[in-house]
Amino acid sequence: MNVLYYSPGAASLVVHWLLIELDAPHELRLVDTSTGAQKTPEYLALNPNGVVPTMVMDGVPRFEAASLLMTLADADPQHRFAPALDDPQRAEYNQWMFHLANAVQPLFRSWWYPHEPAGDEQADNVRALIAPRIGAAWDRLDAQLAKQGPYLLGDRISAADFYLAMLMRWSRRMPRPATEWPNLGAFAQRMRARPSFATLYEREELIEWANAPAATA
Repeated sequence: MNVLYYSPGAASLVVHWLLIELDAPHELRLVDTSTGAQKTPEYLALNPNGVVPTMVMDGVPRFEAASLLMTLADADPQHRFAPALDDPQRAEYNQWMFHLANAVQPLFRSWWYPHEPAGDEQADNVRALIAPRIGAAWDRLDAQLAKQGPYLLGDRISAADFYLAMLMRWSRRMPRPATEWPNLGAFAQRMRARPSFATLYEREELIEWANAPAATA
């Protein structure tokens, strides 16, 4: 059985969500990041980065949310959430997974922890620079959904859509949340309407963003 080390609402959320969608047996182990549990020697032995998620698979600890998503989706014999390796859409799927992991998620790290790249005294300046970059990312993704939606691969939902929905949730308290882009707002409503989302929120005891309205065009 997979063992997922998680913190509610953190990057582990999307891995937990896909486990629910796949109906994959798993055990949850809470990592209390508010007390620094992710930096304890015991946890660092599993994940030297000191972050969540970590998932123990076949007795081996693995990390990186995007990698865990791809591993889980590829292991599904029905290929419900990832095109098979010989599927013509595989390259596009890989593209969006890596784009979200490399070009979008890191922006949030700088937004939440602006002291890391520039020091405490530059926090406001870091956020002022990061905000338009996050907005540009939403522009690109909204345009993709407008061109090819309702999901990133068109009519076919994939692990990349769950990943995108999690990143959108992270913007909920920003001056302009992702749901203010019309196609992203409609996309968020579709993803939140999935029964697995309600199960996820119940298990992680989350409230925010559960029923937020989609933006109007």
